Amino acid sequence: MSNIALITGASSGIGAAFARYHASKKGDLILTARRADALNDLKAELEAAHEVSVHVIPLDLGTTGGANALVEAVDALGLSVEVLINNAGFGGHGAFIDRSLEDEQAMIDLNVKALVTLTHAFGNRMAASGGGKILNVGSTAGFMPGPLQAVYFGTKAFVNSFSQAVDHELRPKGVTVTVLAPGYVETEFSERADLGGTDLTKSGATPESVAEHGYDAMMAGKLVTVNDPKLGVMLNWIVPLLPRRTVLKMVEKMQTK
Repeated sequence: MSNIALITGASSGIGAAFARYHASKKGDLILTARRADALNDLKAELEAAHEVSVHVIPLDLGTTGGANALVEAVDALGLSVEVLINNAGFGGHGAFIDRSLEDEQAMIDLNVKALVTLTHAFGNRMAASGGGKILNVGSTAGFMPGPLQAVYFGTKAFVNSFSQAVDHELRPKGVTVTVLAPGYVETEFSERADLGGTDLTKSGATPESVAEHGYDAMMAGKLVTVNDPKLGVMLNWIVPLLPRRTVLKMVEKMQTK
């Protein structure tokens, strides 16, 4: 086995696109998500098309102990992960106090706790071996507060901050951490997050274009990357200069049905 990438949330959307792109470069894979059937279909596709080895570990990373179970499953396979792509995550539309607290906490468990656990476990291994690549999938949501998706935007702000700090710590050890911050992407995410009918979903990038952009940025060792140059300019040079109340109203309007 060589150049093994572990990809979470790999059954569809950006995660599956990451898997296809890595396999096209003759890299082996460990794929995890909740849907075993979708993972096995992707495994068969990639092994036939690219003659790579693909391991499938179906589990729910958001459950208590889910991320630790994944680490144990990878160790049981005797595999060394050289690329970690933390892609799994979900959002949810609605005013914070109107949403189920259980759903919000589950979002934190997956978007934050699982990502931190996997980054810690495999970051340690990479540092010990002298090299590795980590890509944490954040969002443009991580650059601003998000009325009507308060917890989701908050989790992605965490991913943005956390990833940059860990990159600074690990880079001297040969390990880089990259944050991919895409705008809206045409995947199952919007359906699960109940974002239909909002301005946010009027146009978006394809999973393939976002995955390729993020993967290439990771391999180049970039710190933070936004797939859309116009969005990048807005987030880095315009939004920070706007009054906070203006930003809050802008985001609320964008997410109002």
